[in-house]
Amino acid sequence: MSRTHLAHGSLTSLVAALALLTAGCSETADGAEAVGCRENDGWSAKQQAQWLRPTASFPEATAAEKAGESAADEDAAVVIHPRDTADGGQLCEPVTVQVEFWELTATTAGTDMTSVLRYQLATDGTEDRAIGLPPGLSAKERGACTGVLMAVYAGARLTEAELPKEIDHLTSTATTGVEFGTDRISAYKLVPPPDREQCNADRQPTTTPPATPLPWPRDHP
Repeated sequence: MSRTHLAHGSLTSLVAALALLTAGCSETADGAEAVGCRENDGWSAKQQAQWLRPTASFPEATAAEKAGESAADEDAAVVIHPRDTADGGQLCEPVTVQVEFWELTATTAGTDMTSVLRYQLATDGTEDRAIGLPPGLSAKERGACTGVLMAVYAGARLTEAELPKEIDHLTSTATTGVEFGTDRISAYKLVPPPDREQCNADRQPTTTPPATPLPWPRDHP
């Protein structure tokens, strides 16, 4: 066989190998696209919040917390769960998520709301994230005039205009009804001050001082 035939045969084999390799890569790419991520380029903050909503949860307090006892540090107040990739839950680009905690302090004049902790993360729907309560806001540490508001939302930190406006009207039994001034909120949980009606302007529970005993019996003439 001549060198020309050998060269031609080698070239044909090389072309065939490249074709197989390209086909293999193409199948891999197509397969990845079929079961892969959901395109989210250009999503609005509202769309991101809607996608994020099923992933956010607020685990119930443990028995120890409800009893006012010490709870484990690893107990999570907020959990971001992975999404089911079968329904296109995984995103091609991670979204920015804020988990924020506010301390609510009840007074006779209303309720003071102070941001205590804001945790920023990014998620594409494939990981579990757990965030615990900030120091001082556990059930054991909170006083009778202190509550907690926690929220999960998409995008940047909330502006002043996006914060709740009706927080002053919450009662000690309210757990819902907080109205944020934005559609970026995916989920929130309110733990109101347990004894708001009894809190004074100094943010302390009001107590009735014990009556001073009389120096004589009540039936004394």
